[in-house]
Amino acid sequence: MKLKGEKQESSDCSEGSKGKMTLLLALVALISAFGSSFQYGYNVSVINSPAPYMQDFYNQTYFNRTGVPMDSGFQTLLWSLTVSMYPLGGLFGSLMVWPLVNNCGRKGTLLINNLFSITAAILMGTSELAKTFEVIILSRVIMGIYAGLASNVVPMFLGEISPKNLRGAIGVVPQLFITLGILVAQIFGLNSILGNAEGWPVLLGLTGIPSLIQLLILPFFPESPRYLLIQKGDEEQARQALQKLRGWDDVDDEIEEMCQEDRSEKEEGHFSVLSLCTFRGLRWQLISIVVMMMGQQLSGVNAVFYYADRIFQSAGVDNNNVQYVTVSIGAINVVMTLLAVFIVESLGRRILLLAGFGLCCVSCAVLTLALNLQTTVSWMSYLSIVCVIVYIIGHAIGASPIPFVMITEMFLQSSRPAAFMVGGSVHWLCNFTVGLVFLYMEAGLGPYSFLIFCAICLATIVYIFFIVPETKNKTFMEINRIMAKRNKVEIQEDKEELKDFHSVPGGQRKKKESSSTEL
Repeated sequence: MKLKGEKQESSDCSEGSKGKMTLLLALVALISAFGSSFQYGYNVSVINSPAPYMQDFYNQTYFNRTGVPMDSGFQTLLWSLTVSMYPLGGLFGSLMVWPLVNNCGRKGTLLINNLFSITAAILMGTSELAKTFEVIILSRVIMGIYAGLASNVVPMFLGEISPKNLRGAIGVVPQLFITLGILVAQIFGLNSILGNAEGWPVLLGLTGIPSLIQLLILPFFPESPRYLLIQKGDEEQARQALQKLRGWDDVDDEIEEMCQEDRSEKEEGHFSVLSLCTFRGLRWQLISIVVMMMGQQLSGVNAVFYYADRIFQSAGVDNNNVQYVTVSIGAINVVMTLLAVFIVESLGRRILLLAGFGLCCVSCAVLTLALNLQTTVSWMSYLSIVCVIVYIIGHAIGASPIPFVMITEMFLQSSRPAAFMVGGSVHWLCNFTVGLVFLYMEAGLGPYSFLIFCAICLATIVYIFFIVPETKNKTFMEINRIMAKRNKVEIQEDKEELKDFHSVPGGQRKKKESSSTEL
């Protein structure tokens, strides 16, 4: 890398090519996250409040068509389809990440993706007028595809455009907007606002508005410079995009780092999912992503939200007020994720992951105890409320936001789309599984089901502690070298290929080992 000297100091750029938060960078992050991630959160919780009114609509529509009321088994099936089609769509969306981001770019994919959301919003908003409930179920699949793409492409896009010293903070922004989406859906879903018999089609249809805003504004912002340089080979455009994002003209160091990454990857070409899974040089990165994504979804976050209402009722909260308590939990979620944005760069990723999963693990264990004893010990119901809040805090600072940041950081340009596709698929598949299995688990095990979540959190903590490195303030190439050491492969000095230790003849090794294994 070139020496940074006189030129750079004049442009507030400190040693280590640290970037500052420019207005353009902040706007790109906000528009991408508001137009895409926000709706992922919104659609997770939007059908919780109006559920009884929507079920009435299903019933009424069926009755009007056939003249007989819907039997309860069929109604349960239709409703569980309405709920579970969303994560299933998310899985399909994740499978589309690799072809779309490689062919249309990161920004291009986000723009195309908005068409899914706007279509689904129009269909859901008009479903009552059209007197069809099938359209709602279809729209949930379309919305799921949208969320599956958004949940992967936004972190990838923002991670690639951020300077390394802000990458963690900007990487948590999508998760912040997901929690905001959940909160806004909870507020709009209050009975007094739109969570009623007349308002629910509007509640479902509102999801199209952020997409429309993004569709109109995002085209004016630059594409990911890494995509332009490494995948499109257009250095001039990449340089212009980078200059706009950084707010100064001297971006030689970052361009040089990208060229270095480009050279190191020429040999491997683009990874498909299959080649990613079989490539030894990325083995531990891939396992780490799968473990963190499984930990994130199987740690019981959906179950805690599901149980929350009941826990508050047993603590003596009036039935009419439970919805306000749910909103306050949503608000805690937003505030703690906002905190993560500010502390991820100072504390680092590992600490937040370990602390987050640690809090979830402890609160699941105590919650099991509290739920079992709350009939005999009067104050136990208050302890279970505390557990729920601690759990939400733990998930919001570490388990929810950091895994997506880590996918961006642990993979280089050629393998990143495939890695997001794997990580995203695991994320949505586990989400779908928990939704499907939890009701049966809860019926069979009751409060003891939280012990399973406790064990999953513990296993994730152990793995992260021993395997996952700290990636704070490192370039993608530096992180790659740390992981190369773990994978027992060597990165060539001239950055042309990754070779197995064993396949490199002794004479060729010389001093390269030390450079590739430096921490």
